[in-house]
Amino acid sequence: MTVATPPQGTGPLGRREARLAWSLLAPTIAAVSLVVLLPLLAVFWISVKPVELGDLRAPEPIVREDLRGKPEVGGDEATLRYRLRNSSQDGVIRDVVLTDSWPAGLQPVELDPRCSLEGSAFTCRFGDWPGGYRETLNIPVIVSQEFLDAGTEVDDTPASLTGKTTSVLTSGEFTFANFVKVFDGGEFWSVLGVTLFYTVFGTIGALVMGLFAAMLLNHSFRGQGVLRGLYLFPYVAPVIAVAFAWILLFDPFSGSANRLLIQMGVTDTAINFFGQRPLALFSVTAFEIWRYFPLSFLFILARMQSIDHDMYEAADMDGASPFQQFWYLSLPMLLGILSVLFLLRFIWTFNKFDDIFLLTGGNAGTRTLTVNVYEQAFAVSNIGAGAAVAVVIFLCLILFSIFFFKYISREEGL
Repeated sequence: MTVATPPQGTGPLGRREARLAWSLLAPTIAAVSLVVLLPLLAVFWISVKPVELGDLRAPEPIVREDLRGKPEVGGDEATLRYRLRNSSQDGVIRDVVLTDSWPAGLQPVELDPRCSLEGSAFTCRFGDWPGGYRETLNIPVIVSQEFLDAGTEVDDTPASLTGKTTSVLTSGEFTFANFVKVFDGGEFWSVLGVTLFYTVFGTIGALVMGLFAAMLLNHSFRGQGVLRGLYLFPYVAPVIAVAFAWILLFDPFSGSANRLLIQMGVTDTAINFFGQRPLALFSVTAFEIWRYFPLSFLFILARMQSIDHDMYEAADMDGASPFQQFWYLSLPMLLGILSVLFLLRFIWTFNKFDDIFLLTGGNAGTRTLTVNVYEQAFAVSNIGAGAAVAVVIFLCLILFSIFFFKYISREEGL
């Protein structure tokens, strides 16, 4: 007689272990959600809002008060002045109310119809203020000797101005005008083409250069450690330092590269590597390759050193050339790590902003989508349009990831 055993992990103990595992992972999942998902949702939310840079701060009623005139003795007249304004040029403030503690020793001659004075409690109700609203409220008063002797200042008890405002970020107003602006005209497609050129060739170039460097250092020789350290320098050096080093090196007026090219007879005039089309795009792509090939080099070298060398010895005995050994032995073993590196480098390069911004500022045909996000959000002060471009970047990367995992061959469970 055989007794059927439940599948592993489906019994009471397995379910209890699963609940324990999920409870241990819950804090991590919550932290990742807060750090990743909330900003992502915020970008999607802002992308369908008609919000500009100035709209991030809600409209605020502002008041300044002072005593005009120079009363010297009791019974002199003066003017208590309140300068009022709406801090926003567009936002409306509803139900604006001014409250102040009236200084002792001041007797109003005439009050504004919107104001009332009960004891020392001074209140004015102004209703709704449109954007850019300004007003000066002048109240004539008689100053007593008591006020002068006490040396009281009217702003010792600051006035308070309150009102109700609605932020465009939390309102129910939505629009797709930001996306229409992004796709309107041919500018978007030219920027997308520059981004794809920079990303594809920068990624492939970094992988190829990293592969060559790994093949060079996959053999033991004197000074190998020093050379490995030098290879890592572009990646670990501060980006602002190496970017300005390249700018100085290739400067058309005082750069060493131009001086060397002229002396060698390659060119008669200086070349503006970062200031003319399409050379600027080639230059920033070359910088991308040079700066990030060490990452590919490290991963590829680690994978190459784990390959069994007996296969190479057998292939060498069979008369295989170095190229045949690389093509039929090394490359199939490296496809997994190359796929991972291509995916990561493509995503990182597509999102790259600081390199291009430091080298060219997005000028001379090097304006990528990330630079476009900065220009829309801060140069043009259109936060909604900048968020819309960021959403487009996110969707492009999602489509690329789906294509990558569906059609590109992988190994080792990638």
